Amino acid sequence: MDIYTQKKRSKILLFILALIIIGASIYYTNHLVRQFAKQERKNVELWAAAVQRKARLVKYTESFFRQLQEEEHKRVELLAEVYKQILNTNSSKDLTFYLDVIANNKSIPIILTNEQGKILIYKNLDLPTDTTTYLVGDLMNEFSVYEPIEVPYAPNRQNYLYYQDSRFFKELKEVLNDYISAFISEVALNSSSVPVIITDSTRQNVIQYGNLNDVRMVDPDYVKMKLAEMESENQPIKVSFGEQGTAYIFYQDSDLLTIIKFFPIAQILIIAVFLMIAYFLFSYMRNAEQNRVWAGMAKETAHQIGTPLSSIMAWMELLKMGQGNADQVADEIQKDINRLEVITERFSKIGSTPKLIQNDLVKIINDTLEYLKPRTPKKVVYKNKIPKDKELFIPVNVALFSWVIENLCKNAIDAMEGEGVITIEMNEDSKHVIIDISDTGKGISYSEQKTIFNPGYTSKARGWGLGLSLAKRIIRDYHKGKIFVKSSAPGKGTTFRIILKKN
Repeated sequence: MDIYTQKKRSKILLFILALIIIGASIYYTNHLVRQFAKQERKNVELWAAAVQRKARLVKYTESFFRQLQEEEHKRVELLAEVYKQILNTNSSKDLTFYLDVIANNKSIPIILTNEQGKILIYKNLDLPTDTTTYLVGDLMNEFSVYEPIEVPYAPNRQNYLYYQDSRFFKELKEVLNDYISAFISEVALNSSSVPVIITDSTRQNVIQYGNLNDVRMVDPDYVKMKLAEMESENQPIKVSFGEQGTAYIFYQDSDLLTIIKFFPIAQILIIAVFLMIAYFLFSYMRNAEQNRVWAGMAKETAHQIGTPLSSIMAWMELLKMGQGNADQVADEIQKDINRLEVITERFSKIGSTPKLIQNDLVKIINDTLEYLKPRTPKKVVYKNKIPKDKELFIPVNVALFSWVIENLCKNAIDAMEGEGVITIEMNEDSKHVIIDISDTGKGISYSEQKTIFNPGYTSKARGWGLGLSLAKRIIRDYHKGKIFVKSSAPGKGTTFRIILKKN
C-alpha cells in the first residue's frame, strides 16, 4: 500500500470517526435539551394549572359575593313588603312584626319616596332632617344602581323604595376588587420566567403583562403579533370576574426554552465552522512544514555531498598541476568516495526502516569524531572521555547513528560560534547505553527545549531546522531509543543525552 492510498484511507477513517463523535455529541446534547425542555414545559403547565386553580378560587369568591348581593336584594324586597303592609290603610293586621323588621335593618341604606321623589323615610343614611328634601342630584345617582321597588299604599297611588348595598357588602366588595387586582399582578409577576399577557374580554386590551420588553409592549402591532403567537402555542386561560368581566391569560414557552430548542442547530453550525477553520489552519501549517522539510532536505543533501565533492575537486586540481603524491591523493579521494557512499546510504535509509546489526558503538563514535576534527574550526576542542580500547556491541545502524553524532556536534559548534569545548561521555547499565554530548555554548531556554526537535525549528538565521529532527527520528523511530536535552542553561552550555537499548 503506497503512502497516498494510506493517507486517503486515514482521512476517510478520521472523517468517519469525527462524524461518529459529532453525532454522539449532538445526540446526547439533544437528549439533554429534550429533558430540559420537558422539565421546562412541566413547569409551565404547573404554572398554568396553578393559575387556573386560583382563577377558579377567584370565581368562587365572586360567586359567593353575588349570593350575598342576592340575599341583600331579598332583604330589600322584604322591607318593601313591610312598608307596603304598614302603608296599607285598610289593613287590620298586627304591625309589630313589620316594625321589628324595619328596626332590625341596621346595614342596608334605604330611601322611601313618593311619586314626586320627595323623601318620606330614610334609614342608615346621614341626610339633613329637612322633610322637604327630594331624591335628586348625586344622591339620586348613588341610589340608581338598582331599580327602585314600587310600594302601593292606595288605589293608583304608590311610593318607591330605593336602596344600596350595605356598608358591610361594600367593604367586602372592595376586598374582592383588591383580591382580583392582586391576582392579576401576581400572575404577571410570578410567571416562572414565562412571557404572559392578561387582556380583557375583547382579547385586545392589555390589563397586565410579565417577562416581556416594556418598550416593545407599547407598540400595538407588536402586542397584536405577540397575542397571536401565544394563542398559536397555548390555549388562553379564561378567568371570569363576575361584574368586572372576563379576562384572558395568554402565555408561551419561556425564552430560555426557545433558545434551548435551537441549541442543537447552533451547536452543529459552530462545530462545522470550527472544523473548517481547523482544517484550513492545519492544512496551511502542514504545507508550510512540508515545504520547510523539503527545503531542509535539499539543503542537507547539498551540504552532505558538497564537502566530499569539494575535496575530490581539490585533489583533482592538484593532480592536474602535477603536485602531490599520487598514492596519497588516491587514498584521500577514496576516503571522499567512501564518504559519498555513506551519505547515499543515509539518505536511502532515512525513508525506510533500516536493519540494525551488532556493531561496536565505541568505534562508530571514534570514527565519526576523527572525521569531524579536521573539518572543525581550530578553536573547537573535543574531549572524548570514552576509552579507545573499550568495545561495546549493540544493534545499531552505523550510517544513521554516525549521522546523529555529526548533527549533535555541528549543533554544538554553531551554539559555541566556533569556539569552545565538546565533551562526549558514555555510561551503561545492564539494559541501556547512555551517551552524553555536552558543549559550552549559549544554551537553550526552557521554553525552546520542547520544540527544538520539531521539523523546521531553528535559531540560526540561515538554518533549515532539520538536524535535530533527523536525529530524533533516527534514535526514536529506528533504534527505539530516546534523545532529549538533559540539561541546559543560558550562557553555560547544553547537554544532549542519547539512551539506546543493548538488545
